[in-house]
Formats: sequence, C-alpha cells, structure tokens
Amino acid sequence: MFCYIFLIISVLLIIKPTINALFLSELGAEKLSVAYILVAFTAVLSSFFYTRVLTKFELNHIIKTTLLTSISVLVALAILLKMGLMNPYLLFFFYIWSAIYAVLSASQFWVLANLVYNVRDAKRLFGFIGSGAILGGIFGGYITSILAPFVGNDAMILIAAIMLMGCFPVLRVIWKLRVNKLDDFKKKKRISITDGHPYKLIKKSRHLTYMALSVAIGVLVAKLVDYQFSDFAAKSFEDPEELTSFLAFWFSTFNLLSLGIQLFITHRIVGIWGVGFSLLLLPLGILFGSIFFLILPELSAIVVIKAMDGILKQSINKSASELLVLPLPFELKNRTKSFIDVVVDSIATGIAGLLLIFFVSALDLGTTSITLLIIVLVLVWIFFIGVLRKEYYATFKKNLENVSPSASASSNAKVKPISAVEGMKNVFYSGTDEQILFMLNKLMEINDKRFTDDVIRLLDHPSLKVKAAAMRNLYFLNSSSMITNINELLEHNDEELTLATFEYLLLHAEQNEEYIFDKFLEADSQLIKDTALYCLALESTGNQTLKNKYELSARLEKRLSQKDIALNPLVLKTIGASGYPQFYPVITDYLDSMDNHFREAAIKAAGLSMRPLFINKLLQLLTHKNMRPFVIEAFHNYGPGILPILVSNVKNRSVNLDVCRLVPLVIKTFMSKEAVHSLFQLFDDVDLSVRLSVVRALSDIRKERPTLRFNRFKIVAKIFEECTLYHQTLSAMHTQIIISYRNRKKSGGLINMEEKDARASLLELLERRLDSGLERIFKLLGLKYVQEDVHNAYLGLLSPKEESRIKAIEFLDNLLTGNLKQRLLPIIEEATMDFSSEEAIQKIKHTIPSEIECFEQLLQIPDVRLKLAVIYLMGKQQDNRFVPLLENLATDDNPKIKDFAQNALKEINLS
Repeated sequence: MFCYIFLIISVLLIIKPTINALFLSELGAEKLSVAYILVAFTAVLSSFFYTRVLTKFELNHIIKTTLLTSISVLVALAILLKMGLMNPYLLFFFYIWSAIYAVLSASQFWVLANLVYNVRDAKRLFGFIGSGAILGGIFGGYITSILAPFVGNDAMILIAAIMLMGCFPVLRVIWKLRVNKLDDFKKKKRISITDGHPYKLIKKSRHLTYMALSVAIGVLVAKLVDYQFSDFAAKSFEDPEELTSFLAFWFSTFNLLSLGIQLFITHRIVGIWGVGFSLLLLPLGILFGSIFFLILPELSAIVVIKAMDGILKQSINKSASELLVLPLPFELKNRTKSFIDVVVDSIATGIAGLLLIFFVSALDLGTTSITLLIIVLVLVWIFFIGVLRKEYYATFKKNLENVSPSASASSNAKVKPISAVEGMKNVFYSGTDEQILFMLNKLMEINDKRFTDDVIRLLDHPSLKVKAAAMRNLYFLNSSSMITNINELLEHNDEELTLATFEYLLLHAEQNEEYIFDKFLEADSQLIKDTALYCLALESTGNQTLKNKYELSARLEKRLSQKDIALNPLVLKTIGASGYPQFYPVITDYLDSMDNHFREAAIKAAGLSMRPLFINKLLQLLTHKNMRPFVIEAFHNYGPGILPILVSNVKNRSVNLDVCRLVPLVIKTFMSKEAVHSLFQLFDDVDLSVRLSVVRALSDIRKERPTLRFNRFKIVAKIFEECTLYHQTLSAMHTQIIISYRNRKKSGGLINMEEKDARASLLELLERRLDSGLERIFKLLGLKYVQEDVHNAYLGLLSPKEESRIKAIEFLDNLLTGNLKQRLLPIIEEATMDFSSEEAIQKIKHTIPSEIECFEQLLQIPDVRLKLAVIYLMGKQQDNRFVPLLENLATDDNPKIKDFAQNALKEINLS
C-alpha cells in the first residue's frame, strides 16, 4: 500500500506542474477563472457519479479502469505535445482531468485501504502508509524539476504514464495477498458508502455550519492566491519546460517543508496555543504575506504567500482541523467529511472563478485589486475562525455535561483552557469516570501520541473501565516500547481489561516474542490462556503467518479436547474469530444450549465468523427475546451484505412467520439507505403483521436519520393500497356490527351461543386490524410529511376527547392535498365514529355489503388469522349459502385453512 500511494502521488506531482505550465504558457493566467468554474462543476458531477459506480461495480475493476483511462489520457497528451497538435480546448480538457485525477486517485486509494485493513490495522498503519504519499509528493516534484528542462514536457508525461503502469502489479499483489481472502460480507462491510443528505446534517449543526463556511473561505482564498502565483510565474518564465521546473520545485519544496513542520513544530504549537490560535496561523500568514506583496509586488512575495498556504495547510492547520471536529459524533463526521472536502471545496473553487471573471475580465483590475480582495476575505475567514472556536468549546462543554451532568459545574474550567490539548489532559487528571471515558473514546479517533504519558498514567486509575479504555488507546499510541505493569493489570481478572491488555501484548509480540509465547499462551491460569488465545485469533484475522507462528489451530483443538476443564464461553468466540471451519460445529451445538451464558457467546461467535451457515439458526433465535439484542449485534457484524439475505428469507418464507415479523427489526438497526431499500422490498408481504413491522421500522429510521431519502411516489402508492385495504376491513366490520345489532333484537334463544362468540371474536379481530391499518397509514404519512406533526394528529384521532379528534381531522384537512386527501379523510372520519350507539349504526346501514359479500372480501385479504376467524364463523352459522366458499378453501395450500374449512363443511352437513 505504501508503494501504491507513493506511485500515485508521484505521478500527480509530475502531471500537475507539467499541465499547469502548459496551460499557463499557452492560455495565460486570465483563463484560470474559467478553468476553476469548469473544475468545480466537473468535480461535483464526478463525485456523485463515482459514488453510484462504487455501489454497482467491484472496486478492483473500478481502479483498473481508472488507471487504464489515466494512462491512455497521458499517452494521448504526450503524443499531442510531440506532434504540436495542442489547442485551447484540449488544454482545458487536460487541466480539468488533472484536477479530477487528484481527487479520484486519493479517494480510490483510501477506499482500497479500508478494504485491505480492518479498523485496528488501519489506525495503526495509516500513519506509515500516509508517509508514502508525502514522499511521493516530494519525489515527483523534484524529479520533474530536474528533468523537465532537459527532456521536455512530453517526455515527463510519458514518464508519468510508465510509473502509473507500475500500479498494476502492485495492485495485483495487494488483491492476491489481502482482498481475495475476504468473503463477500467483509468486502461489503469495509466499503462503506455515505448515504443521506450531508447538507441537511451540516445545516442542523452550528459547529459544522461554521466549519463548512471556514473551509469555503479558506478554499476561496487559496484559489485567489494560486491565481496570483500562477500569473506571476507565467510572466516570469515564458518557456513551458522552465515553468514546469519552477512549479514542480516549489510544489515539492512546500511538501518537504510541510513534513518538517508537521514532525517537529506542529505538536508544540497546537499543544501549547490551542485550536483557535493554530487555525489563525494560516490566514494570518496569508494576510501578512499579502501586505508584504502590496509593498513589494514581486514574484518572491507571491512565493511567500503561496508557501504560507501550501506549508501551513498540510501541517498546523490540518492538525488543528482534526481537533476541531473532535467534539462531534464519529458517525456525523463520516457522513459530512466527503461533502465538505469535495462539494464545499468545489463550490468555493467555482465562486473563486466567478470573482476572477468579475474583477479581471469584466473590470480589468490588476493584481493589486486581487490582493486587496484576498485581504478582505482573510479578515472574514478570521472572523469565522473566532466564531468556530467558541462553538468548539461550547460543543465540548455540552458533551462533558451530557456524560456527567453532576459534574457540569466543574466542567467549565476544563472546557475553556488555553489549549484544547491541555483541556483534554485536565479531564484525564481530574474528570469524572464518565468524562474520562468520553475523552478516551475521542482520543481513539485521532491517535495523538502527545497523550501517551497521560494515558499510561490512567492505568493506575481505580476504575477498571478506565483502565481498559486506556489500554485500548495505548494499543495505537505506544508501539515503540511495552509498559511494565502487565501482570498487575491481569490480576484484576476483569474480562474487558484482560482482553485490552492482551491485544496490546500481541502488538509487541515481535519485540518480546518469547515473553508473550511462554508467559501467557502457556500460563498456569486457564483464564489467561483462554483470553490470550482469543486475542491471538482476533489479531491474526486475515494473517495466516501469525496463525501458523503461534499454532492457533493446534492450540484451539487441544483446548476443545480438554474435557476435564470447564469450557470458557470465550473459547466459542475464539472459534468464531479464528476462521477455522472444522470447529464451527461446536458453535452450532452451543446455539441450542440451555445455558444463556454459553448461548450468548455462541451467538457472538457466529457473528464474528461471518459465515452463511449460521444465518438461519440466528434468525430462529430472534424469537427468544432475551437473546434478540445479541442476535441483532451478530447480524451487524456481518455488515450490510446480510440485508439481501434477510429479505430473501422473508420473501421465500425460509423461516417461520414469527421470525419474518422480527426481521424488519433487524434491518432497521442498520439505519442506512440499503436498509430503507430492503424494507421497501418487504412492504408487499402477504402478511399484514410483517407489513406493520416494516412500516414501524421505516418510521424509526426516518426519526433517527431524517436526512435519508425516501421515495415519496412509492410511499403515496403504499398509502393508497392501505386505504383500499382499510376500506374493505371497515366495510366488513360494519356488516358484522349490523348483524350483531339485528341478532340482539331477536330472541336470545334463536341465536346459537357459539355463533355469538365466533362473531364477537371476528369483530374483535377486525377492530385490531383496523387499528393496525390506521397505524400503518399514519406511519407512512410520517415518511412523506413532518413526522412529529403527523404523529400528533394520530394521537389526536385516538384521543377519547371529541375536541382532540376534531382538531386532528381539521389539521389533516389542511395538510393533505389532491387524491390523498380524497381517499384518506373519509376513512379517518369513519375511524373516529363510535359504533356502540344505535344512532351510529343507523348511519352506516345503507353503506354495508351483504354478509356473504363481506366474507368474500375478507377472504381476499392476505391474513391467515382473519381467514380462520371467517371460516370458523361460517361453520357455526350452519348456512348452506357458504358451502361454495368453503369448498374452495378446503383445497387451500395452507394446512390450517384447509383443516378449518373441512371442519366447517362437516358442521353444515350435520345441521
């Protein structure tokens, strides 16, 4: 992966200065404004297109296609340059392509990295892998700077194409060694696609809104600085090769200086002066550089301004920005990061192009005016940073108060420090257990080694949870040397702490191989041996060398053969994590265990294995309420790849109906676009209880993820279907109410008591079905309109107070429009009627079907319980009119319906 990103970025730093130099030499800097607009437009479109492509095609094919296309473009460019066939349109095309290549290649690499490495490996290795990008940037720029004046731009483009070809064998090795060993579940789980509306999430968060505005102003300033830099460079170097060399030299120099500052200075500035001051350094540097340029309008002054932007943005500003998003929930950051990085950046680039067209082309203003514009924008930027700094501390304060309300008074001092780093350290020193755990979880997101000593100190904290969280952080923070108090931590016999400790130990196995092997995998304590074995299984996932080195299979087989030693549930999870199919029958056996402790461990083991053979058994366990949370967690471990299988099981009735009704509950917990799509696939299920579960699940997703898109046309169509079903059920209920009313008017001795009870049961069932139908209708309305308003209207309709029901109907009358209003309002008005009064019964007499028509309608509804109730009532009435209906049902595929119909026919024949 290091080699792959090195090649990708090296190529970028060859083609970027080369194509920029060609563009500036032929068209001049004044055309950059149009190029910025075209780049912005193309970047946004390609981003949305690429996201869709990523969901439909394999990543391997996408990357290979991208590489082949890029090589073809580079070869074509080299040929055109050699033959002197370049024209303005082609220059615009290649300029835009180089900008898209920069975004696309980096994006593809990190998607590939997430596929290759699990979360633990990623956190540990991404820093090292990222250094490949930095070195590639330095190498590519300097090699271009040296060679371009001698071999020419066409040769440099060919060199870039040849280097890009080197990515194919590297990619093949990566795919063979790592990706091919992953099953479909793991692949789909690791390639996560952002869903929902990031714009709405940003709009709802003041913190993200100010952050997006700050980023936009920063990009706007950077593009104006880039224009100034390009303009002066183009005027200073008329020869394209010399201009290429100049641009490449400074691009690489900026990377080199940025690396030096990042390694030796950044942590001191951010740690001592805090987020706010660190964020201000970049705009202040550009501000002073711009003032210097007004005094001395030379290329050297522009280089200083560009250096401020190029160096500080990738060092101090980047580190401060990482801390800036720390108070935000991890999921929220993931869902909005790409939008801010691509869309906000592109929009700001487009605005920069428009400003340049207005100032340079329309008003014909010079570089001084552009510099003054930069100064004004920098002042606006500084203002937003000030507001953002306040919001940052306010968000942190709110988070700390939420995790420990009783300590809110003392949290003020911890949330408003001179430095954000010092603030976090203060929490580690004097915060409550909840606050320390919260901050340790946040530290896991940034893996900042400045906190290593503070985290080590927390190993002496009295709380075992804090000790465990500290040890999990040390796994990523301290890889150079091993702490000495391992034995003390293991003596606590706490499973969570022991696991965290062994995970840390295995990280240092290469440095202390004999110590780890002899002391822990062969320890006297069976608990320590079992825990060490489990950690080894986790750490060696996808790493056959590590498995063989510590003989994981043999150790596991030996442990299972020790019948005289009680089996630890941890051993079951070890089997699941190990990936050895020969041991899976043990998990299967314990999934049927009567001991809930072992059954829970077996469920978790099945989830860890991510094997299809456990899916059906896990589904059956959904009916066990106490096991349900663990089953859902296990399915989550399978990742989004499990969703189509869950849908298929319900559609094909591979599991019983009780399980089918619970599957939407599992799908709902994924809270994603794929989950919504899967639930809509189940909406046409023949069982109404499954439909109700689906609608409830969709409603819960809408409540938790209001930014997710729901197909409103489908929703309206489903509402119409529910209205038709509701109307049929309501008509049938009216019929039964009228018949019951007539029966009450007759002499009690003339009516069979069994018939009365059967009719009462049918009425009760119809009433429940109407309640469920009304709930489904309003849950669906909540997917189309404001959910809270619709829910309040629903509660109003259910209210015993007539005034509340009237207000609810009035609200719906104003809310609904068109056909939806015409279909829904009459049903809602009838649903609020009280049929216990004789007056209400008289009102509905003229609208009801006959009893046989009523039964025919009810038998068309896909509801087994309703059909059974109707058949039972027909049998108790002993009326020959129902014989044709019953004869058809006597051959039904459903054995229950068939049996009930045959018994009803016998009762009629005996009468």
